[in-house]
Amino acid sequence: MSLTLVAATEAIARFDSFDTIIDARSEGEYAEDHLPGAHNWPTLHDEERVSIGTLYKQVNAFEAKKRGAALAARNISTHIEQHVLDKPRDWAPLAYCWRGGKRSGSLSLVLDQIGFRVSLIEGGYKAFRAAMLQDMERCAARLRFQVVCGTTGSGKTRLLQALRHEGAQVLDLEDLARHRSSVLGALPGIAQPTQKRFDTLVWAHIRQFDPERVVFVESESKKVGNVSIHPALVEAMRASACSVVDLAVEERVELLMEDYAYFTAHPEQFCARLDALTAQRGKVVIEGWKESVRRGEFRPVVRELLTEHYDPVYLQSMERNFTQFGNAAVLAPTDRSLESMQRVAQALVAATVA
Repeated sequence: MSLTLVAATEAIARFDSFDTIIDARSEGEYAEDHLPGAHNWPTLHDEERVSIGTLYKQVNAFEAKKRGAALAARNISTHIEQHVLDKPRDWAPLAYCWRGGKRSGSLSLVLDQIGFRVSLIEGGYKAFRAAMLQDMERCAARLRFQVVCGTTGSGKTRLLQALRHEGAQVLDLEDLARHRSSVLGALPGIAQPTQKRFDTLVWAHIRQFDPERVVFVESESKKVGNVSIHPALVEAMRASACSVVDLAVEERVELLMEDYAYFTAHPEQFCARLDALTAQRGKVVIEGWKESVRRGEFRPVVRELLTEHYDPVYLQSMERNFTQFGNAAVLAPTDRSLESMQRVAQALVAATVA
């Protein structure tokens, strides 16, 4: 017998040593969140899980277990045929399900009987998530962050992309959250990940960073759209060194016109988003902006949004929350182009290495 039960903390410590991560939960559970790189081998599919649960409640546990065993055996057989027949003798997977281990245990038992070195997470996904959130604190504490600050439209995201192109370590929280972190920041047609999925995506990134090298990250608030950043990561970011991207207002307007082109293509969607600012700006101002948008006068609205709303709010937030913002080095790209951001990125990387 080579089936090993491992604690969630041990699974995290040995995470890169497993050949395959197997999620034995249903497709819906997997979609909500799963371990980094995990493959979904459902012991029970979504509809089967529902039917067995109904049988359990309406008939009894014994009948539910019999039917569940038949379905699980059939599904496990399929997984063996599709995914396992080509595996070598020394293949060493890690398996898990939700919490109790029955689904992953059934799969793992068959793999173990074949002769593979199978590890099973004690407490399943639920235990792993709890341990992962604790490990997030350790990861955040050991890293050295360089916070890229700058008012809305100054090109922070473009700079992060340029920094990544230069080989720098970059944590792009907006990319992971699928949101541009403002009232207008929701990406059309793209749903944000669940909070659980976002946490896992962030952990998967920061656990791999080299603590000897700086990690560049944007000056986010505690939330990016509907998902929250882990408190330990927020605390580490807010105590870190800062750099401020200083881009001319007209360049910022044009950058936002490029990045938010879907609003110019769908003016009524832009107007609907502006309604969210009514409490801060007042109904008269918002209605005036909406009238301009409907006339196709986007740039004046964007300029006023920047100078009258976003800039004051952003600067107050930076001064209040980021302890080293007052000593931030100024980054001054000549324009919004990727070439200009690349030059700034090269200089910034050179400065942090020196």
